[in-house]
Amino acid sequence: MPTAPSAPDLSGRVVVVTGAAGRLGRVVADHLAEAGAHVAGLDRQRHDVGRASAEADVTDPDSTARALAFVAETLGEPDGVVHTVGMWAGSPFAETTLADWRTVLDVNLTSTFVVFRETVRRMLAAGGSGRLVALASGQGVDKGVAEQAAYSASKAGVVRLVESVGAEYRAQDIAAAAVAPSMILFGDEEPGTRGVTVEEVARLCVTLCGPAGNVHSGSALRAYGSMR
Repeated sequence: MPTAPSAPDLSGRVVVVTGAAGRLGRVVADHLAEAGAHVAGLDRQRHDVGRASAEADVTDPDSTARALAFVAETLGEPDGVVHTVGMWAGSPFAETTLADWRTVLDVNLTSTFVVFRETVRRMLAAGGSGRLVALASGQGVDKGVAEQAAYSASKAGVVRLVESVGAEYRAQDIAAAAVAPSMILFGDEEPGTRGVTVEEVARLCVTLCGPAGNVHSGSALRAYGSMR
C-alpha cells in the first residue's frame, strides 16, 4: 500500500491558525507544531493555542489586522496561515432569510477574504513569500446541494478566491490553496459515517504550508475519505 507523504519541515516558520480554539483548529495547530512551526492561534474566544494567542473577529479587517500585528511582534511576520473558521447551515431555499444568507457568507467567504488580504499585505511588506490555506468543501468544488444554497455558494466562492489570489501572487511566491473535505470525522460519529478524519485534513493543511503549497497554488484538494 502507498504510504502517506511525510510532513514538511516547517522549522522556524510562523504559521497562523484561525479558529484555533475549535476542534479542527486545535488539531491543525498540533500538527503544525509537530512539523516545527511556530504556531499563532487566532479565535473570537480566549484560548491557549500556539506560542502566541490572540482574540480576533476574522470577519472584521481591523480586528484581524491588530491580531496579525501582535503575531508579528511576538513571533515574527507570518510565513503562512491556515484559515479553519467556517460554519455549516441548511434550510429550504424559499425559507432562507437574507440574514441567514449573509451570516453564512460572512463566516465562510468574507472571513477568508479578510484573513487572506491582511496576511498578504504583511507578506508583501516583508518581501513576499508565504502560504495561504483555506477550507472549502465538496459542495464548493463539485456540486451544490439541495437546501444548502448559502453554504454551497460560500464554499464555491472560497475556491474562486483561492484561484484568483494564487494567480495574482505567483511571482511573489505567495501560494493559495484549499482543502475540500467531505464530512470531517472527529471520532464521535455514528458507526459507518462516511467522511474524512480530522487528522487527515490537518495533515493536508500542513502539507500545503510547505513546498507543496507552491505546487498546488490555486487548487482545492479534495479530501473525501471513506466509510468508517
